[in-house]
Amino acid sequence: MAKKIRIIDSTLRDGMHAVSHQFTPDDMAEIAAGLDEAGIDTIEVSHGDGLGGSSYNYGFAAASDEDYLKAVSQALKNAKLDVLLLPGIGIAHDLEMAAKYGVKVARIATHCTEADIGEQHIKIAKELGMEAIGFLMMSHMIPAVKLVEQAKLFESYGADAVYITDSAGAMLPLDVKERLEAVKTAISVPLGFHGHNSMGLAIGNTLTAIEAGADYVDGTARGLGAGSGNSQTEILVAVLAKAGYETGVDLYKIMDVAEDIVAPKMRRPQTVDKAALSIGYAGVYGSFLLHSMRAAEKFKVDVRDILIEMGRLKTVGGQEDMIVDVAYELSRRA
Repeated sequence: MAKKIRIIDSTLRDGMHAVSHQFTPDDMAEIAAGLDEAGIDTIEVSHGDGLGGSSYNYGFAAASDEDYLKAVSQALKNAKLDVLLLPGIGIAHDLEMAAKYGVKVARIATHCTEADIGEQHIKIAKELGMEAIGFLMMSHMIPAVKLVEQAKLFESYGADAVYITDSAGAMLPLDVKERLEAVKTAISVPLGFHGHNSMGLAIGNTLTAIEAGADYVDGTARGLGAGSGNSQTEILVAVLAKAGYETGVDLYKIMDVAEDIVAPKMRRPQTVDKAALSIGYAGVYGSFLLHSMRAAEKFKVDVRDILIEMGRLKTVGGQEDMIVDVAYELSRRA
């Protein structure tokens, strides 16, 4: 019997980065209805930086989290509704609000060394009757043995699954294999993987993750996401079918969603251009891309230099404000 792989589609969360968080509730409802019809198991909805992310620092969304969840909840028939929350950006009240709209899954995202700050939110999600998933971001920054420690913390808090997240698209297949195999043997809950395509490896890395024990994997229609984007859901479905895995997703229907619904709403192609490639090479957070491009234009510097310097400084998500400082310093050296 073919192994069943659960696909969590985050077009309506990670994809928000690529449209400057400007999907409307109607856009989200239309895309969600298509994903649901195609057989996607779980659909993630929120600002690109999670519940509560609409702000000056991260970018203001076109509507409120509540408006988005209300619109999508009315469009779904079968898929589970999911939200992402970064402790400190999102708060307990956000989870309580999400529960009112039938959210069944909450992914609590922390930096890969900070699972402990997610304990409260994992427990609140569980109290609200949600499936709670620990989401370790920027997992390329620490070795496998340290990821194991953090994954075990999430499991001890009651997480129903743990994700290893390549937020920068910086991992090579061997990096994925080592990390996921180590974590898989250390925890008893399902293991997930979320990949970005900064170095063109998102699909290959996702397949490697499954071979290393991942039960859940992420994708976005048309690859819509931060930086160069994510594993393309429609390609992922085709690849997994050829590899002998079962996803429950209709290939033609998910192709149609990507081509006919998502593509016309895109603001730019999701390509591995020089800026996106620099994100993976430097190992910096994918959402830094648009902020860095704006800063590069303002200060007349090369966006690659900004990203490489941000990588040298080992910056993480939440330090977007440093991009302007780095661009300014680079302009002074020019």
